[in-house]
Amino acid sequence: MMNQQATEFAHKTVLLDAAVDGLNLTGDRIHGTYIDGTFGRGGHSRLILSQLSDRGRLIAFDKDPQAIACADQIQDSRFTIIHDSFASVCSSLSELGIDRVDGILLDLGISSPQVDDAVRGFSFRSDGPLDMRMDTTRGISAADWLATESEEKIREVIKEYGEERFAFQIAKAIIACRQVEPITRTRQLAQIVANAVKTREKGKDPATRTFQAIRIHINQELEDLKTGLNAGLSLLGYQGRFSIISFHSLEDRIVKQFFASNSSVIQPDRRLPIRAVDLPQPPLKLIERIKPSDAEVSANPRARSAILRISERTQGEVR
Repeated sequence: MMNQQATEFAHKTVLLDAAVDGLNLTGDRIHGTYIDGTFGRGGHSRLILSQLSDRGRLIAFDKDPQAIACADQIQDSRFTIIHDSFASVCSSLSELGIDRVDGILLDLGISSPQVDDAVRGFSFRSDGPLDMRMDTTRGISAADWLATESEEKIREVIKEYGEERFAFQIAKAIIACRQVEPITRTRQLAQIVANAVKTREKGKDPATRTFQAIRIHINQELEDLKTGLNAGLSLLGYQGRFSIISFHSLEDRIVKQFFASNSSVIQPDRRLPIRAVDLPQPPLKLIERIKPSDAEVSANPRARSAILRISERTQGEVR
């Protein structure tokens, strides 16, 4: 019956074709092993499977039990789903006897079904329990975190992960309100933020940045991304591709900086007699940066902030 709950919220996969095209599934590469580190509702996974040969293999990861239940519907011997964060990719693949992959796709952030389901507590647009956990089987909910965390830490999270200039006022208001009654509902928290924020960005609810910040913290999204990128680089074989979609500046900055730092190396003095073939080579080569077309944004407004970055593994050593 999960199946009904997991499928009743529509989900349009952003940059579907472009992200899968970024893996360069051509020639012998169709026989390779690929990772979908953020299965979601399986749009990218299904397209990848449609382009792999019978010898190809796809291993997908997701923290969300509803996503896992959706993945269980894929009856394909080439497909494996793992209920965990992509950050565990090295240990998870080791258990499967895999030490090299040919491509890694990540569709970061939160999915439409998670946002649209009020029970999950990700959105202030509908009232629901203040949960925010992507993996509802483990970890602490947003409500429990707000009930016990210090004002200083709440302020730090809202400022750093929400880039919220009113973090001090919001944290102070949260502490004051929780002393009166527990903060357990999404609309309740949204109202607290609205009362604390005296000016509003045009077209944006004042609670937007606070909800983003708490969600990122509760799910350790940025920490998992950093761990996963380094693990993924250690697994990518020669000419293997990263194809990564980001939706907000914090995660895109991490991807951009990771790609940049691994696509350049300090070159020796040009006056030294070193052959070009012997010059140090970075482990990654930048391929492309893609944004959704106007048509895609018009059809799916949630695509407007998406950025797809693609890079390719070279023969350079990982530092």
